[in-house]
Order: sequence, then C-alpha cells, then structure tokens
Amino acid sequence: MSANNTTPLVYVVDDEFAIRDSLTLLIESTGQKVKSFESAEAFLNNYDPEQSGCLLLDVRMPIMSGHDLQHELLNRGIRIPIIFISGHADIPDSAKAFRAGAVDFLEKPFNNDVLLERINEAIKKDTIFREESAKKRRIKNRIDHLTAREKEVLSLIVKSHSNKESAKILNISNRTVDVHRASIMEKMQAENVAELITMVMYCEEPIVDLNQVRLH
Repeated sequence: MSANNTTPLVYVVDDEFAIRDSLTLLIESTGQKVKSFESAEAFLNNYDPEQSGCLLLDVRMPIMSGHDLQHELLNRGIRIPIIFISGHADIPDSAKAFRAGAVDFLEKPFNNDVLLERINEAIKKDTIFREESAKKRRIKNRIDHLTAREKEVLSLIVKSHSNKESAKILNISNRTVDVHRASIMEKMQAENVAELITMVMYCEEPIVDLNQVRLH
C-alpha cells in the first residue's frame, strides 16, 4: 500500500450536487479527505481497493442504486465500510442494507455530529480489517514458502500430533520430523509451538489436505 493510500478517504456517492457539496464541506472541515461522485458507476470507475476509508452512499439513485452498488462491491470482494444515507428510507431499505453488511443507515436530514462520529467509527473498522488482512497475507506467504513435506508436518503439528506420531503417519524418522519442525519454526518466525498454531489458526486457511498425503 502506498503512502497515499494509508491516509483514509471518505467517498461520497449521491446524485444530488447540493448534498455532495454540503457533505464534502462538512467532512473536510474535520481534516478528513473527501472524494465525491454523482453516480455509483462513476465511483466504481475510480475506486482504488487499496485505498483505506469508508463510503457514504445514497440509497436511491438512477441506473444503479445504493443497494446495487453495495452488492456489486460484495461480488468484487471489496469490504469498504458503507454508511447509507437517504431521504426516503423505509424499514425494508435499512434492513436490506444491514443484511448486506452496511455499518450504518442515516435518514436525511441527519445530525452532523452523529454523521461525523459514524464516519470515524467506519474508518477505524476499515483500518482494523486492513491490518488483519495484511497479517493474514504475511502468514499465508510464510506458509507458501514451506516445502510440501514441511506443510504436511505443520498440518500435523496444528492437529496436536507429537513428533513420534507425525513420523509414523508420514512414514519418516523422528529425526527427519525434528529437522522439518525446526525449519518450519524458522520460516514461520514463531517462537514456540503455541505461537505457531495461533498463527496458522489466525490465517483461517487449510495448509494441506492430510487425506491426500502420500506416505513415503
């Protein structure tokens, strides 16, 4: 992520110029960076997934509605926090938005202080999500650099198998398991087995399918 993208950006998407303009002025008055768009399509054409921040989104817009944009972002695997704003909202609208993962739903006219508070909360949520995603990528990258045999041994470690049990399952010597285990600890940058297991569980991805392990 570039230095530019580490500074949170508040996206405003609303088809009414007066709303976009007033929201931009309000948010910029707090020192936040803002980028506004008159349509969902314009936002999609200019959005950088690497950019941290949140999205202030109108519900009812021509061609592509706020709900349509929300679902398109989900389809693309984009997890930007969304705060919906609407002047004609009803319960089904808000329920639909929350079911799809919106962080808030505010009716126009809304309290400016409440809006700014919700924006700060959404940005914090995005920051935490991005930090966790980056941590998972680092762990996954370390796992990817293990050899096929090391991945098999690691899977057995995570399943709480001892060195002796692992050696028997893989039909290799205890000494060979010891060598692989030491290499795994070094490559994964883990201080102990408990930390190693925590890292792998945090990554939330299977290392190798032990049912497919070929015994040697």
